[in-house]
Amino acid sequence: MLAKEELLLIVYFIVVILFLTSFAIIFFITFQKRKNKLLLEKFEAETRFENELAQSKIEIQEQTLKNVSWELHDNIGQLLSVANMQLNILSGTVDASAKQSVKDIKDVVSNSLQEVRSLSKSLNNEVVGYSGIEASIKNELFRFERLNNLETSITSTGEQFDVVDKDSVILFRIIQEFFSNAIKHSKATKLEVFIDYLPEELHLEIRDNGIGFNIEKVIKSSGLINMESRAALINTKFNLNSELAKGTSLSLNYPIKSLVYEENDTNR
Repeated sequence: MLAKEELLLIVYFIVVILFLTSFAIIFFITFQKRKNKLLLEKFEAETRFENELAQSKIEIQEQTLKNVSWELHDNIGQLLSVANMQLNILSGTVDASAKQSVKDIKDVVSNSLQEVRSLSKSLNNEVVGYSGIEASIKNELFRFERLNNLETSITSTGEQFDVVDKDSVILFRIIQEFFSNAIKHSKATKLEVFIDYLPEELHLEIRDNGIGFNIEKVIKSSGLINMESRAALINTKFNLNSELAKGTSLSLNYPIKSLVYEENDTNR
């Protein structure tokens, strides 16, 4: 009888231990799941906050550029147009010896007016979105070629398609930053742009033949950081390469699915 009671007691303890062990395991698993869920929610919230912050920053920058564009077009552009008309009138009243001087001044004013209009287009995000990424790049290259004695080229392959206005503006701003760095720092004499319309993505590659730099040693500037953050905002693969004395290149891979996402967001 005693042995039977001892056996039952042992079984009882075993059952209790198994129950407590199972409870501890279930509690630990539940705790870990809850912890992982909270960490994931925290990460997603931080990501959303960073994206919203970046988007707000971009919107502020774009609004500022748009205001500058309006000022250039409406104020400076009009003043240059008036000056051009007055020079036309003046050219008919001066003697032959002064006509060439007036013509030279008129050419300078006309070129300035053309540059103001071209710059106004490149600063206004609505114009960029309406014109499209390729037309906007061509306008910018033409402006650089006219002002900076740069040799430029653009090559397009594949069946052309439209990019969402908002995304095309972001892509163009990234490329503008590369152009700006090439002109200011690289001492480049040539800019090349390659656009490849692929079935699943838009591939953009820009190259200069400047002095280049050691990409591992260079300290990231605000311009480079802005380029990378803008690319991340539209899920675009960003790759910048540079070699000393061999120039710099930028590669952007923009997924077409972004267009689908934008359409879905618009329909909500």
